[in-house]
Amino acid sequence: MTNHDKLFCAPIAKLGDWTFDERVAEVFPDMIQRSVPGYSNIIAMIGMLAGRFVTPGSQVYDLGCSLGAATLSMRRNITADGCRIIAVDNSAAMVERCRRHIEAFRATTAVDVIEADIRDVPIGNASLVVLNFTLQFLEPKDRQLMLDRVFAGLNPGGAVVLSEKFSFTDAGIGELLFNMHHDFKRANGYSELEISQKRSMLENVMLTDTVETHKARLGQAGFGHAEVWFQCFNFGSLIAVKPGRAA
Repeated sequence: MTNHDKLFCAPIAKLGDWTFDERVAEVFPDMIQRSVPGYSNIIAMIGMLAGRFVTPGSQVYDLGCSLGAATLSMRRNITADGCRIIAVDNSAAMVERCRRHIEAFRATTAVDVIEADIRDVPIGNASLVVLNFTLQFLEPKDRQLMLDRVFAGLNPGGAVVLSEKFSFTDAGIGELLFNMHHDFKRANGYSELEISQKRSMLENVMLTDTVETHKARLGQAGFGHAEVWFQCFNFGSLIAVKPGRAA
C-alpha cells in the first residue's frame, strides 16, 4: 500500500535543502506520481526501450534508481540472455527499499542494487543507461563529465535515457509550463503551502537546464543522435544513441 505524501502539509519553521531521506523514501511513490506529470508513461516506455536496446551479455545501468521503478520496468521487458542491471543510488533509505522491491519480483535478469555516488560507479559493456530525473541533482560542473563517462561505457549502438525537469529560454513559455505544472499538483491534492515549501527546499539542489543545453552536452559527449521522445509541461525525457550498430 502506498503511503500518502503529507510531508509539507503543516508549516515548517526552518526549511533546509532537499534530501532523499527516510521520510521522503516512505512516501516517494505517491509523491512522484502527484508531482511529475507523465512519470508513469516514462517508466513504462523505459521498459519498452530496454526491450529494443538491451543486447545479450551486456550491462544496463539505472543511475539514481530511487525505489527501482525503472529497473523493474526494464527487467520485465528485457528478453536478451545473460544481462545484468546495475541500479545505483546514494540514499541509504532508497536503496534499502529498492532491494526489497527487486526481491519481491523474481525474474531472469540479475539486478545489483548499489549504494554509491553515481559519479564513482564504473560504467562498461553497457547497452542502455538510464538517468531518470538524476542529472538535475548533480552540480552543473559534473554533468558533462557524467555524460562523457556514460558515452565511454556504452557499447556501439547503445542508448542513454535522460529524463529531466526543463527550463526554457522563452520566458513566456517557461512561465506557462511552470504554472501548468503547479495546476497539475493542485489537481492532485497538494495545497499552496505544500507546493511552496517543497519548491523552497528544492531550489538550491535541483538546478534545471534547457533542452538545448542537454542536447549540446550529449553532442559534446559524442552521441550522434539525441532527441526528446517524451514531454509533458516542463518535464520530459531525451534519448541519445551511440554511433555504431543499429538498435
